[in-house]
Amino acid sequence: MKNIYFLSDAHLGSLAIEHPRTQERRLVRFLDSVKDKAAAIYLLGDIFDFWYEYRYVVPRGYTRLLGKLSELTDAGVEVHFFTGNHDLWAYDYLERECGVTLHKQPQTVELYGRLFLLAHGDGLGDPDRTFKLLRAIFHNRTCQLLMSALHPRWGMWLGLNWARHSYLKHKESGQPAYIGEDKEHLVLYAKDYIKTHPEIDCFIFGHRHIELDLQLEHRDGKQARLMILGDWISQFTYAVYDGEHLFLEEYVEGESRP
Repeated sequence: MKNIYFLSDAHLGSLAIEHPRTQERRLVRFLDSVKDKAAAIYLLGDIFDFWYEYRYVVPRGYTRLLGKLSELTDAGVEVHFFTGNHDLWAYDYLERECGVTLHKQPQTVELYGRLFLLAHGDGLGDPDRTFKLLRAIFHNRTCQLLMSALHPRWGMWLGLNWARHSYLKHKESGQPAYIGEDKEHLVLYAKDYIKTHPEIDCFIFGHRHIELDLQLEHRDGKQARLMILGDWISQFTYAVYDGEHLFLEEYVEGESRP
């Protein structure tokens, strides 16, 4: 039985991250290290810091990652790409050229007999009105058409600098990484969701850039698992499911450690 891997939040191409090519190579080396052990790989959003597909143009760079994804799918490994709030403007390029399966909404999937709810996590349980407004604008088809009317040079410049500003603002805010089980929006969302969907065995999210592995209890006493995956900027964490056990691990060059 082969493993299933989950990771998120690499933010490749970010103008706020030093040595972006080294970061991309590290991710590619990880994917290469698991290619013979993987049945499927789930990329749960914000793999790119900004990704916008024009009709005849896609963002410059990322050739190492895109080549590795193509190699994986050509070899029969399922690669699922969930759009996040930074790369939601993926349309059909990754599916057609790299063979990945693209998801724009949370998905409930059965993996080796267990039910997983998978999502990037943006917008789930978050009451922030400003974020909700921006998210609605970014998902609006008319606004996307207006963005497409910009020359790619200016559109990419705008998107990358917006993303950079957002990252630095969050980094400088001083907000603690983990704000507690009673305040984390994704935890509250999962707790509420299992009230009406007690069949879910595990929730896996990205988005928050924190490592979290939490047991949630149903009303009937059954437990579900909640994982938030960390990131591939400084933590290099991922989850692996072998059909029986689910682990949150850290990628260290040449090896993995729990």
